[in-house]
Amino acid sequence: MERIEHHASFSGRQEVWQHTSRSTGCTMKFGIYLPPAALAGERCPVLYWLSGLTCTEQNFITKAGAQRHAAAHDLIVVAPDTSPRGANIANDAAYDLGQGAGFYVDATETPWAAHFQMQTYVADELPALIEQHFPASAARGIFGHSMGGHGALVTALRHPGRYRSVSAFSPIVAPSQVPWGQKALAAYLGNRPDVWKAWDATALIATAHERLPLLIDQGDADEFLQQHLRPELLLAACQEVGYPLELRMQPGYDHSYYFIASFIGDHFAHHAKTLSASA
Repeated sequence: MERIEHHASFSGRQEVWQHTSRSTGCTMKFGIYLPPAALAGERCPVLYWLSGLTCTEQNFITKAGAQRHAAAHDLIVVAPDTSPRGANIANDAAYDLGQGAGFYVDATETPWAAHFQMQTYVADELPALIEQHFPASAARGIFGHSMGGHGALVTALRHPGRYRSVSAFSPIVAPSQVPWGQKALAAYLGNRPDVWKAWDATALIATAHERLPLLIDQGDADEFLQQHLRPELLLAACQEVGYPLELRMQPGYDHSYYFIASFIGDHFAHHAKTLSASA
């Protein structure tokens, strides 16, 4: 691993690292914020952030205002890139497929399968790396935005017992039923809607045995709300099986990081309530 950035922030340190990933077969980058407690050698819980379409590890660490809250709650925060990248890695001209749009699945189709193993990277390889090289405890939470909100929900649901808290901003809750998700899932997993359901939070809720309370914030002025996000589908699925969901529709807010920064403190408090108690 190589540290390529470091910045003092709220008495902690924001860093960016790069490393060769065995999952994706390329160099991957991630941002990591180490709160003051971690710099002092204390093992801290880790909160993983998954970003949305077109993002890198930079968007969250520069725009969300997360460092203040991470320092206050003694949480390490890790923000990986959204996909493999490089000149020899498959890509697409569209912004919603290929590099910058990994959708946090393990691709099975050519040409994507060679590198687009983002679920394995996020759920297995990256946590192992963080817990080996940083003062991280085994207490983990996960959250994200848009495509990353989908990733956070699906990753938590697919790995019961791995995470102790989960939340999302403007998530794609039912990718098998909306254009963004259908396009990506068909490309990465093939034209097999039955397989897509294993990567669809709304479908996974029906068989979930673990009950991690979900906090979701969604702006009602989000330009993608009606076509791509459809939070009402997840709400109905949760109500049907009694899954704990707090869906907060926020008046006047859109899909941007202005929205995320406005409510990020609530999400840190949501995660800290569980992570700090179980660290």
